[in-house]
Amino acid sequence: MTFPDRLDAYHFYEENWTDYDELVDSFEWQIPEDFNMAYYVCDRWVDGEDRVALRASEADGRERTFTYEELQAAANRLANYLRASGVERGDRVGVNVPQKPETVVAHVAAWKLGAVSVPLSTLFGTDGLSYRLDDADAVACVVDESNVETLRSVRDDLDSLEAVLTVDVEEPETGEVDLWDAIADEPPSFETVETSAEDDGIIIYTSGTTGNPKGVLHAHRMLLGHLPLFLTSYCNLELENEVAWTPSEWAWVASLFDIVFPGLYYGQEVVAYEGGPFDPAAALSVIEDYGVTLLFAPPTALRMLMNEGADGYDASTVRVVTGGGESLGESLVEWAAEAFDGATVHEAYGQTEANLLVGDCTALSEFREGKMGLAGPGHEVTIVDPDTAEPLSEPDDVGEIAVRYEGDPVCFKEYLNKPEKTERKVRNGWLLTEDLGTRDADGYFAFQARTDDVIISAGYRIGPEEIEESLIGHPAVADAAVVGVPDDERGEVPKAVIILREGYTGDDDLRAELREYVKDRLAKYEYPREIEFREELPTTTTGKVRRADLR
Repeated sequence: MTFPDRLDAYHFYEENWTDYDELVDSFEWQIPEDFNMAYYVCDRWVDGEDRVALRASEADGRERTFTYEELQAAANRLANYLRASGVERGDRVGVNVPQKPETVVAHVAAWKLGAVSVPLSTLFGTDGLSYRLDDADAVACVVDESNVETLRSVRDDLDSLEAVLTVDVEEPETGEVDLWDAIADEPPSFETVETSAEDDGIIIYTSGTTGNPKGVLHAHRMLLGHLPLFLTSYCNLELENEVAWTPSEWAWVASLFDIVFPGLYYGQEVVAYEGGPFDPAAALSVIEDYGVTLLFAPPTALRMLMNEGADGYDASTVRVVTGGGESLGESLVEWAAEAFDGATVHEAYGQTEANLLVGDCTALSEFREGKMGLAGPGHEVTIVDPDTAEPLSEPDDVGEIAVRYEGDPVCFKEYLNKPEKTERKVRNGWLLTEDLGTRDADGYFAFQARTDDVIISAGYRIGPEEIEESLIGHPAVADAAVVGVPDDERGEVPKAVIILREGYTGDDDLRAELREYVKDRLAKYEYPREIEFREELPTTTTGKVRRADLR
């Protein structure tokens, strides 16, 4: 099928603007009826010029480069294999791979089929991985060697899962096949199926405070919704020969749609580095070796870089540093600007259901400490009364941050299998973020607090109930409550307050055992870093734990 190569609305960086308000007033969404993310992040850049799409490096020293043509060929071969394996339009395909080219290949192949990709963290344990694959009814999964044992331990419980392709697994087991072996004999051509902008494209799971994680279903149009703020906050209205990188795992909306796919949408170069847990020295080496120009990093990572110091590294290529997930402090902003040789430092805000809503654009507006920035072009963002979802009229009034739902392509379609939660999320025409904040008279937004109890740790959103349920599964635990507590490095970390069963002693050995217990079952970033043993928990008259009292 034929898609228009260029959507002019998303090239406003090529024009000269006098101020930010002028840009916002002139911007209008351009959402074609037919739209497929695979075409726009890959196919249209296959022009015979060997344009580089991905440059990949791993801790063991292996380096790979994929041009857009090579990326397309790999995705086409995988799409052919998946189709031959029975994957059809609308089917869900899990992608359980870290920062490797295979992650992009898998997403693009799924979209080419009209299937729906499901990014999954390689840090997930058995409970975390099996719940998401089962909830999504995934029929196929691409899994990396770093988490293949977890998938193997739960596969028999996944009725819908048929095809498993492995990445860097030396000896695939029965029912598994190495991805590159599987596609070696498949043809490198594939005709992308006809999809509309409104067709399902991706499901990204997010944690809340009650119940299981929610599958956030997005349409193909969601990529377009990210582009305006990518241009303003991540590029500062310049875009030419960029090299984009984030140290964040490629399993989240912030990494995939703040950096990876917007970068590929514009035909730029994206860096993949798979070196295990974040290492500031290794990160600085990546920046130097690849000449990174656009860096997106959670403030936690930036703090670790600041503590490491950039002396001895050439980080002068970095042009824009953008942080998100928590506020940037003045000292961090000053350090980043100096360490990266005068780089622009921005903050951006969004969430899985509606990402990249607010951010800085210092090419046209000033940076204000303690503020997240201004609403991005195309996004109608305001502060509403949390009870009525009616906009507040006075500047600096504290309320819930909300974005106009209809007509904004970045907004999600629904929570998978959870219509009642979708209904509560969108009220009175506004998508409610569940974040409290303010907007001043000049339109600058500031974050205040969560309306729920989600813990934001190093940029990860962690639902306390999932950790509580995991802890209660341990034979020593009678009851548990989890809250976020301040942490100098990560902003917040989960702390568990635990009631023990009779016969158990709350000591350091048990604390270590409980941490490992949760790590094995959920994600490795979700375990309670602090554990306190008590005789009872504060509860309401209906028996609900009063987390506010614990905090």
